Amino acid sequence: MSIGSLVIVGLGPGNPQQLTPQAKEALAHATDLVGYVPYVKRVEAGPEVVRHISDNREEISRARHALELAMSGRHVAVVSGGDAGVFGMASAVFEAVENGPEVWRTLDIQVIPGVSAVLAAAARLGAPLGGDFCVISLSDNLKPWSVVLDRLRLAAQAGFVIALYNPRSHARPWQLGAAFEHLRQTMQGNEPVAFARAIGRPDEAVRLSTIAQADAEWADMSTLVLIGCPVTRLVPRPMGQEPWLYTARKVEEAI
Repeated sequence: MSIGSLVIVGLGPGNPQQLTPQAKEALAHATDLVGYVPYVKRVEAGPEVVRHISDNREEISRARHALELAMSGRHVAVVSGGDAGVFGMASAVFEAVENGPEVWRTLDIQVIPGVSAVLAAAARLGAPLGGDFCVISLSDNLKPWSVVLDRLRLAAQAGFVIALYNPRSHARPWQLGAAFEHLRQTMQGNEPVAFARAIGRPDEAVRLSTIAQADAEWADMSTLVLIGCPVTRLVPRPMGQEPWLYTARKVEEAI
């Protein structure tokens, strides 16, 4: 039996126009789709394509299943929202390979990049990533909450723009509020904060605030929270239009 192949595909943030041509081509050659329920359902594929869906927090078992399918001769596409390498399935697949049978390392595995949520949100807002920035997941499923708080504090002290993934869920309703309180101890208070929800989809919504006034209730798991730095600016626009948000390229020695 011939060995198949495995591609790990980033589907983008949800707008079909933001699915790259390379991703479309990879999906078109797949015999099997593997992934979290909403992402697999997002892919347009014929009835001959087998869909293997699983729930959240099952990344490693999902990755192993995909690798076993590829070893059996199938051409497997593991799908993630946004970019598969940014808090997505790519790292889970390679973790499974590292800890799995040696023969898995002979597989043809490719990672197909996608438009990450932070890039889609930044483009919608203006240019908030014009300077140095970082992305941090607020989920403490795979790391201690104390580590999350340390990283937030250090990023704020360093003057990074901070993009928060996984900001708030039914299982973790308190963490975003705790993160805001933690950041207020380090930041000045007037730094802009953007709540960018479902960007590129029909129900997208944007809300602007400051770190002093930001309310965790404005976010859910479909929201990208972007926290500006001391050189992040709002550019007002006439006739009630939403202002542009950008981060200046020049930074003085002390911010």
